[in-house]
Amino acid sequence: MAHDVIATCPVCAHELAVTRLRCGECGTTIEGEFGVGRYGRLTRDQTQVLESFLRSRGNLRDMERELGISYPTVRARVEALVRALGFGPRDEADAPAAAPADPAAMATPDEIASGRRAILERLSRRELSAEAAAEAIRTLGRDAR
Repeated sequence: MAHDVIATCPVCAHELAVTRLRCGECGTTIEGEFGVGRYGRLTRDQTQVLESFLRSRGNLRDMERELGISYPTVRARVEALVRALGFGPRDEADAPAAAPADPAAMATPDEIASGRRAILERLSRRELSAEAAAEAIRTLGRDAR
């Protein structure tokens, strides 16, 4: 029985590396250090939002009904999912001006932690400058208030 790969260490919450792959059919084994990929790092809640987004073909109103949460909460969770996947606002005009007024629309602590991990991973791959990463993390903190 196959289980989903976990992407974060249950002890320290850092990213885990896959070190062995094995074919169940022929027994071939490959050893090395492999990442789980951006989708493998999503929490179960984020995966649920992503699947709902795909089922609804991106219709947030349909997601609202399917997930049983308010429209502002759907928007906030989709935005948190976008950040967790390493995609930020297209430009400053697309960035939210202030924290949402609806407390239910705020990102969960898991979503914020996942967003921070994604930012730090982008920093380690030199896709972001230290200043840009620091600002992105500060923005995540503002969303949590």
